[in-house]
Amino acid sequence: MLTAYIAKKQCLLLAGLLIDLTMKQKYLFSILLFIAAFKVQAQLPGKIQQTQQVLLPNGWKLSPAGRYLQLGDLPLNIQLSASGKMLAVTNNGQSTQSIQLIDPVNEKLLDEKVVGKSWYGLAFSKDEKTLYASGGNDNFILAFSISNNKIGKADTIKLGKPWPADKICATGIAVNKSNTILYTVTKEDSALYIIDPKTRAITSKVKLPAEAYSCLLSPDEKTLYISIWGGEQVAFYNTETQKLSNITVGSHPNEMLLNKKGSWLFVANANDNSVAIINTVTRKIVETVATALYPTHLTGSTTNGLALSADEKTLYIANADNNCLAVFDVSKPGDSKSMGFIPVGWYPTNVKVLGKKILVANGKGFTSMANPRGPQPVRKADNSGYQKGATNSKEQYIGGLFKGTLSFIDAPNADQLKTYTEQVYANTPFNETEEKMAAGEAGNPIPRSKADKSPIKYVFYIIKENRTYDQVLGDMPKGNGDTSLCIFGQNVTPNHHAIADQFVLLDNFYVDAEVSADGHNWSMAAYATDFIEKTWPTSYGGRGGNYDSEGTRKAGDPRDGYIWDYCKRAGVSYRTYGEFAQDGEANIKSLVGHLCPQSPGFDLNIKDTKREQVWEHDFDSLLSINAVPHFNSIRICNDHTSGQRRGAISPIAAVADNDQGIGLLIDHLSKSSIWKESVVFILEDDAQNGPDHIDAHRSPVLVAGPYVKHNAAIHHMYSTSGVLRTIELILGLPPMSQYDAAALPMYDCFTATPDMAVYNVKPAQVNLEQRNVAVNESSKRSQSFNLAKEDKVPDLELNDVIWKYVKGENAIMPAPKRSAFVILQPKKDDDDD
Repeated sequence: MLTAYIAKKQCLLLAGLLIDLTMKQKYLFSILLFIAAFKVQAQLPGKIQQTQQVLLPNGWKLSPAGRYLQLGDLPLNIQLSASGKMLAVTNNGQSTQSIQLIDPVNEKLLDEKVVGKSWYGLAFSKDEKTLYASGGNDNFILAFSISNNKIGKADTIKLGKPWPADKICATGIAVNKSNTILYTVTKEDSALYIIDPKTRAITSKVKLPAEAYSCLLSPDEKTLYISIWGGEQVAFYNTETQKLSNITVGSHPNEMLLNKKGSWLFVANANDNSVAIINTVTRKIVETVATALYPTHLTGSTTNGLALSADEKTLYIANADNNCLAVFDVSKPGDSKSMGFIPVGWYPTNVKVLGKKILVANGKGFTSMANPRGPQPVRKADNSGYQKGATNSKEQYIGGLFKGTLSFIDAPNADQLKTYTEQVYANTPFNETEEKMAAGEAGNPIPRSKADKSPIKYVFYIIKENRTYDQVLGDMPKGNGDTSLCIFGQNVTPNHHAIADQFVLLDNFYVDAEVSADGHNWSMAAYATDFIEKTWPTSYGGRGGNYDSEGTRKAGDPRDGYIWDYCKRAGVSYRTYGEFAQDGEANIKSLVGHLCPQSPGFDLNIKDTKREQVWEHDFDSLLSINAVPHFNSIRICNDHTSGQRRGAISPIAAVADNDQGIGLLIDHLSKSSIWKESVVFILEDDAQNGPDHIDAHRSPVLVAGPYVKHNAAIHHMYSTSGVLRTIELILGLPPMSQYDAAALPMYDCFTATPDMAVYNVKPAQVNLEQRNVAVNESSKRSQSFNLAKEDKVPDLELNDVIWKYVKGENAIMPAPKRSAFVILQPKKDDDDD
């Protein structure tokens, strides 16, 4: 059995790690060894009691070192004042955005100021009397007065009119020592603005090659260094001659760091898992250090934060997606040496050093927050900033659930660092072996490597929109569902239920994304870049910005492209039906000439049964000339629904139409000549539009085909990246990131003995033409929804009106339960800060 095979493999791996360890370390690993044989058995996200680790929904684990303070939603930047007595934090998530002031010595929150819009940029004046912060898409710089450890009133330095009139968005900020010149770079108009902070006048504007992230002023103030986030460059701006030059670094350069003398510039390259070390005199890269846990070219570490120890001999590097700090000896630049790793929280975005204390901003904290009230509708005063009838639960929406934390870690000695390093490796499912040879079993239709061949030749990969497991399959008795949360059950989705019954029911599957903006990228690349992860919360919070996913903006694309790019390089035929395409036009170059022009993209006015008809006609045409591609991506997305907008298809009808779309497709495919060599994977790009009693990321996934097991219930923990890894192994493609390389392929869903039984579509049990006709509070709210693009609707509102449509206008939606992740070693604080 696959379970036994994986358990044995994990036990052997852990046993090998016991060599050369201390007794204390052996004890830790013996515990890991003890649980290895059991951990694949219906493992759920949350606390692992035996080890005190935290299992994330994506299969990675946390064991954060040190103490912590709670921060706000998605802290992207932390900055120390010149004296080190104050630390500023900017929180830039989907929910409440704020600027916080912290005493880093005593580890206390001093003050907090809620702001309407902000993004990354943060800098103290040398005299510590002013704190400058980006005003995000309001297109200004906030200049806060600082006095008595409090944040005072802010002046505004305007760069332009607020979004959408002007598209600017300040990012990195630097100010000279005399506080007479302020520099800021931008990510929307890709420019450097030079400002007189006293008069608030823009004295100069310089065009940059692409989107910028951060900027640093040299100690002599003659050079401003700028990371060109979207251009793989670092720019050098001469403040005396106003000349701009640049050098090439790695993919997605973001955070930068100068030593005290300004002779060495360190540049974090998020998509290359690396840091470039630049001699600022010669302006040459003397060394590039790899920050990943193993020698790999695969993206997925997401290097994005840098700090030097007080003696400047040790470099601490934040790896956002590896949830750790990489530690290097840089006492001799050009001959740097890896020292180990330190485990931190979820998605560390920034790191600083104060004396012998390491400070880390964990973008998603340590926890998937519970929402005990649930998205219950309440009324607020008209001047509150929310619509009447809107929810008062924005913090309970998945996009704002993961509150950041600030870790305080005492700089470890050699022995402590060794122990920390072992913890990081124990938290990480990715390794070199899994990259080259996937876990598996002999004779399974899913190969373990490119050297093996699969009897499956054709993959049909269907992407849907935003549902949780409990909403759709929560009524299936053989699954771990909550029937009270199931509003699109058997009568609405007879084909979802029949497919899960005839083939495999999977009740422990989790999407890797939070929303559609990162969900479609995760679904097609097993990765969302730091650009996507750090920018979607702004637009989802209604603070301006475009939907920059699905190949619509180059800066959002993975370094090595999407699965279609991998197919192209490997000579695997492919075609897309609406995914990463709109109005018959491809969003990315590799899809030009590889799409069905008649297949619609995201458009809730087009029924999914119509999408299936377009696919069916195209499929039959290709089949007749023996030209069906081996990889087919298909968008069938009306389960998103239009809420209760009057005249639109009702939520029940929309989901039922979606159900018919997938049922008809499998029916037609199963009666074709290539069914015997085909498999269908159906998943949601994210799970944001509803509750789930296990975790906010849990979602339905369906698998169908002759080599798929029949009448089986599978409880192993799988992920979006695991689906992609399975597809890659079938098609002979390499993994695209550390995430799919590490993910468990879905071997246990397959059998070596095919069952050629066809699938017969189940007729709809509800009226597919049912339109919204009611005039009530929900329908009035729905009229204002922007349904032109995925996720433009405030998600809690859409969830709420759908629930009311099904359960009645006065019904209160039950509270979803989220994973109760453990928080390790909280900082003790007797004050009620």
